[in-house]
Amino acid sequence: MMSMKSLAIAERSRNANRQKTLSFAFHPRSHQRTGSALVLGIVLSIGVLSITALSMDLGYVRLVQAELRRSADAIAMAGCWDLFEQYQATTVGDYDFSSIYSACNQVAVLNPVGESFAELNSADLSIGTYHLDGSWGDEGGLPPNAVRVVLRRDDSVNGELPLFFGSLTGRHIQKLTISATAAMFHSIEGFYLPESEEALNILPIALDLETWEKALNAETKDDYQFINGMVSLGSDGCFEADLYPRGTGASGNRGTVDIGGEDNSTNDLSRQILHGISRQDLVDLGKPLVFDDYGELELNGDTGISAGIKDELAAIIGEVRIIPVYSQATGNGNNSTFTIVRWEGVRILDVKLTGKKEAKRVLVQPQKVLARNSRIDYTGNSVSTHLFTPVLLVE
Repeated sequence: MMSMKSLAIAERSRNANRQKTLSFAFHPRSHQRTGSALVLGIVLSIGVLSITALSMDLGYVRLVQAELRRSADAIAMAGCWDLFEQYQATTVGDYDFSSIYSACNQVAVLNPVGESFAELNSADLSIGTYHLDGSWGDEGGLPPNAVRVVLRRDDSVNGELPLFFGSLTGRHIQKLTISATAAMFHSIEGFYLPESEEALNILPIALDLETWEKALNAETKDDYQFINGMVSLGSDGCFEADLYPRGTGASGNRGTVDIGGEDNSTNDLSRQILHGISRQDLVDLGKPLVFDDYGELELNGDTGISAGIKDELAAIIGEVRIIPVYSQATGNGNNSTFTIVRWEGVRILDVKLTGKKEAKRVLVQPQKVLARNSRIDYTGNSVSTHLFTPVLLVE
């Protein structure tokens, strides 16, 4: 029989052989599993890199879209302001397309889009009429009030936007197009209270609708012109209206109206002529300076146009003001009532309030004027021909 020592040696030998067999059996599989994990890791890494690259390119596209939107908005606003400034500089309501295009591109070069500047193509600039319902087109003879721009980054202008990771995503460039519209509206129903230090640029003298329409239709005189900031005798194609009307207005009153407390004095009229209608004037008026649902506003008559305000009127010759236009006047003197139906813009041309009654005059001509603190009439019932709201971004 084998001794206990021999049995122990034999058992150790069998265990050693078994361990070698197991090691030999499993070693190749361990190498195979490590290789599979490596391939899977590479595939996942490529996927993560592709997703990251796509996310970065999409983020860059969104950033440039926002820059393109900002630039298009600024360009449209600049173009519309240039349109209004041209209206103010002329009397016939024409505009110069090239000036608006130049103003737009001056703003374009100040607004980088994707590390470059997006130039506006002249074919992508439109001047027209923007309606309160959002439509675009002609409006029965009223001057254009809006500028629309389309800003592009494509193969026609400015070039398509190059992306960073086209080699990973397969997308090397991106086309971008943004449009924007800025407008100033003709439909003005009245005015908000100005800030404490501001004033409304309104002349407290009303003109009858008949005389206003005659001036627009060239049925009055054209004896004065406004050229290079000066008023002089001569024709400029813009016909005058007389704020000292003949045969119209209430008896004993020549068109001055209370925009303030009752029975405004000559001192009140003088202040308003020179400095405008204050916030306190509107508070003292006791009601909003706004048309009612019928498109009308009743204002009391004041002391009338007299020599007491001639110096103040003479001091603003050449300047622009807003005037109320009335359809009818009833009553006498300070008890008269004027039914205001429109607000319009004028330039003061000549003043004579001394001497014979038939020689007295306060001549104005229709002039495009900006109405700050104005309230838009979204019904479209209150339409002014020569008064605009400030420029607004509408699209």
